[in-house]
Amino acid sequence: MNASDPSVTGNDTPALDPRLPRHVIPNNYSIHLVPLIEDATFTGAVTIDVQITKSTSEIVLNAAELTIASVSIRRGDETIDPTWRLDSDTERMHLHLDSLLAAGSATIDITFAGILNDQLRGFYLSTYIDDDGVERTIATSQMQSTDARRAFPCWDEPEWKATYSTTLDVDAQHLAVSNAAIVDETMLDNGLRRVKFAKTMKMSTYLVAFVVGPLEATEPVDAGGVLVRVVHRPGQGHLTSFAWFQEYYDIPYPGDKVDLIAVPDFAFGAMENLGCVTFRDVLLVIDPDTASQPELQRAADVINHELAHMWFGDLVTMQWWEGIWLNEAFATFMEIACSDAYRPDWRVWDTFGRMRSMAFDVDSLCATRAIEYPVHSPEEAEGMFDILTYEKGASVLRMLEQHIGPEVFRDGVRRYLKTHAYKNTKTTDLWDALEAASGEPVRTMMDGWIYQGGHPVIDIEDTPHGVRVAQSQFTLDPTGADDRTWSVPLAIAHDEGMTRVLLTGNETVLTGISEAKTANAGGAGFFRTQLSPETTVSTLASEFATASPADRHTLVDDAWALTVAGRWDAADFIDVARACAGDDDLNVWQAVSAGLSNIAHILDGDALAAFQSDVRSIARPAFDRVGIEPGANDDDRTRERRATLVRLLGVTGADDAIIEASASMFDHADASLGAAAL
Repeated sequence: MNASDPSVTGNDTPALDPRLPRHVIPNNYSIHLVPLIEDATFTGAVTIDVQITKSTSEIVLNAAELTIASVSIRRGDETIDPTWRLDSDTERMHLHLDSLLAAGSATIDITFAGILNDQLRGFYLSTYIDDDGVERTIATSQMQSTDARRAFPCWDEPEWKATYSTTLDVDAQHLAVSNAAIVDETMLDNGLRRVKFAKTMKMSTYLVAFVVGPLEATEPVDAGGVLVRVVHRPGQGHLTSFAWFQEYYDIPYPGDKVDLIAVPDFAFGAMENLGCVTFRDVLLVIDPDTASQPELQRAADVINHELAHMWFGDLVTMQWWEGIWLNEAFATFMEIACSDAYRPDWRVWDTFGRMRSMAFDVDSLCATRAIEYPVHSPEEAEGMFDILTYEKGASVLRMLEQHIGPEVFRDGVRRYLKTHAYKNTKTTDLWDALEAASGEPVRTMMDGWIYQGGHPVIDIEDTPHGVRVAQSQFTLDPTGADDRTWSVPLAIAHDEGMTRVLLTGNETVLTGISEAKTANAGGAGFFRTQLSPETTVSTLASEFATASPADRHTLVDDAWALTVAGRWDAADFIDVARACAGDDDLNVWQAVSAGLSNIAHILDGDALAAFQSDVRSIARPAFDRVGIEPGANDDDRTRERRATLVRLLGVTGADDAIIEASASMFDHADASLGAAAL
């Protein structure tokens, strides 16, 4: 990416640096947009109050896919008319002055026009079909990562926080929403309605949002002094009661209202725009009377995730894009914590164990990456929006929280947010706040988890002197492992209870304990544990009444990972699966089913037939306890467990009775649907 000429006075940015020059700082934007939805265009004007830190003859900001009509710079009574050029390759706008502009405050006025695109980014068009079958169109926005520049010229980097005062001229019948509350509405002579919004807090450009069109809003609900609405297409207002967030941060909500907006065409699940949170509509508009528990949980998780960002991401923001992992990992952690507080019966941390397993799979590859790595351009940051950022990131935060204690962790988060409110931070700022709250060496502990890829496997064995624990890198290809180590917070369950210890070297011997059953009690650690197959089988077979479902799932999941990595034989995993015949936990059976199904894929002939017989003997007792017919009092986890067992028996185990019963139920359902259609 080409930068402007570094020889220009005031521009010390070296060539190819993707970041804007540092000598002009935006403080406030006054944005006025007129979206013409039928024409798929908009016109606009922006007034930007800036602070110039040293004399310059060039000002560089971002603009893309905009047509510039005029530019002027004001300082006191003086107005300067610079020349300008747009560079489509770098998406920059260069303002050139004939003479040096001295350091101090100034105001930049720009008028422009743009397109309401169909690319689901910037300011774009979205459509839906109403109840009469008519296609309706709205204008909405998605600015992350670097698409605010498609809506108005700006300093489009997260570090350049500023306040925003937005005005929208819209069709008189259309609803208009932005980041802040409406402060004035006026009918214009041209038939449009001018809607002015209050000034926002200081925030980054990627959080600016506008939504305009034939939409409706619920009556606002007062939630702790903050008015909350759900904005939706007409006719869906009865489906919006399932939405709000439980406060954790001990800081007042940083905006003046919250609108949760269901958008028909949306590239992401949701977006944390301050006060104007946009969602893919199926994730927000949901009927709690007919939705399943996984559907309700998904909706709650997404809402909680985005509202967590109002503080962690919006109030306090990463300085540059390599820090996006912390925003997203923390919001993922918070979405689960909040859903768990809202509905403990959903057992969302147990469900997260299956998502963590998927992160393990990716992180076990030799080609895995560090959670945080140097990012030179916003485009490179796009690679961070993956399972390692969200699920692995949330897992290591959960591991840290459990190690230092949930209340201490919360206190550290509060310290971090209060210290850095309205500012930008680096990852280490959070570690420092947690270290101050806990007295633990958090930065030293966490650096290994964040700045190097992979994760360890903890080997445990009893010795005459105590329990020996040792770590090494876990990979699916052992030849690709090296000598990297981590500071590993162990929670060792043993005959005498549970012992927490931080393993900082390759190995240690813990005296005074014996017969360890896991190094990851509670399943919060992001590492594998290698026990002997015999110890794993014994624990699973004898301790359903005492070992938690999370512990049992972790033992099975680790057993399958050890099998895939060649550390165990497939026969060892089958023994583990057989030990689970008495278990009635959904997650345990999902882990068992995943392993057995994969083994089936590599067998054929007599070996496959013998294996299928084993599968039937393993899963049939658990299936018989739940039955194929739904019970009147079944919860969603029971229904999902039944489906898991039916799939395991019918597909992997080739159980004739299950296949016949399933076919019969399908034919009956198909006939019922056909009769209903007639």
